Amino acid sequence: MTHTTYSLPTPSVEAPLLVSPRRPRWALLGLLALAYGAVPWLSNDYWLNAILIPFLVLSLAGLGLNLLTGYTGQTSVGSAGFMAVGAFATYGFLLRLPELGLPVALLGGGVIAGLVGLLFGLPSSRIKGFYLMVTTLAAQFFLEWLFVKFPWFYNYGSSGTISAPRLSLLGHDLNNPAGRYLLTLTSVVLLTWVAVNLLRSQVGRNWMAIRDMDTAAAVIGIPVAGYKRLAFAISSFYLGVAGALWAFAYLGTASASSFDINRSFQILFIIIIGGMGSVAGNFVGAAFICLLPIVLDHAGQALLGGALDGGQLQNLQKIIFGVLIIVFLIKEPEGLIRLLHNARERLGHWPLRF
Repeated sequence: MTHTTYSLPTPSVEAPLLVSPRRPRWALLGLLALAYGAVPWLSNDYWLNAILIPFLVLSLAGLGLNLLTGYTGQTSVGSAGFMAVGAFATYGFLLRLPELGLPVALLGGGVIAGLVGLLFGLPSSRIKGFYLMVTTLAAQFFLEWLFVKFPWFYNYGSSGTISAPRLSLLGHDLNNPAGRYLLTLTSVVLLTWVAVNLLRSQVGRNWMAIRDMDTAAAVIGIPVAGYKRLAFAISSFYLGVAGALWAFAYLGTASASSFDINRSFQILFIIIIGGMGSVAGNFVGAAFICLLPIVLDHAGQALLGGALDGGQLQNLQKIIFGVLIIVFLIKEPEGLIRLLHNARERLGHWPLRF
């Protein structure tokens, strides 16, 4: 009688890490020192409001989706819906329970989003692939409808929008570009640190085992259904915090339409372009998404001048943006983070391999 032995692929040790073991840790510390010590004082309001804050928030949202899709293998296109839950829940805490304070309200909004994600993640124990994607798509449309249909969520305002209350932390006013940037940066740094340690733990290893072969994971005793639901909950928690920061630190005012299906696809593109199953890939993908339209805009103005009006130039940007995404996906399906890793390897062996 032949016994079949299941051998799980060994999860990559380097993939979950933000910093490779071979990369000096002082480089990351220097980057953090620069982000905290120089950027708030040297950057102007445009860079803080229009580039750095959305870059950080989208990186956090990409990290949340990557925990579910890149590390657990569960497809989702409902990310923006869970962001909306976090934004409206945080608004409700700040409005109705102001004594909680901003940090607790952010955590509360993330917890509510996590519970909603857990609810919509229940079918993951029985379905997967395309059918699970349709379930998350239904969650996206349902949550959008919910926040439009019931005025209680936006305090019965006639415009259907939520506006950021006065943001403060320990007596410090955060209602300025530098304050909102530091709030966003601190939230992203802390949650990224938590995610890195989570992925290094038994939970992260079980997620990657389920992603690589869920049948074999079940055979060796991993409770697959429970870990899938846990991935939905933690992913939605991250997306909920990102949604609250998107509404209050970036937009200032938001509605259900601020978290539509296009936002979900944007977050999905971030992890595909940056690299699924990589923490650093979320930041690379978000930088690509945020900076490429600006580069294309300046290049179009310099090369074409006034030959095209604003609408035509915007359509041209979308075409170029889509073509570049396809080229990157064909050239390196593992994302830009793999291209950067390969370039670093070649530089490490220069001039023998370049």
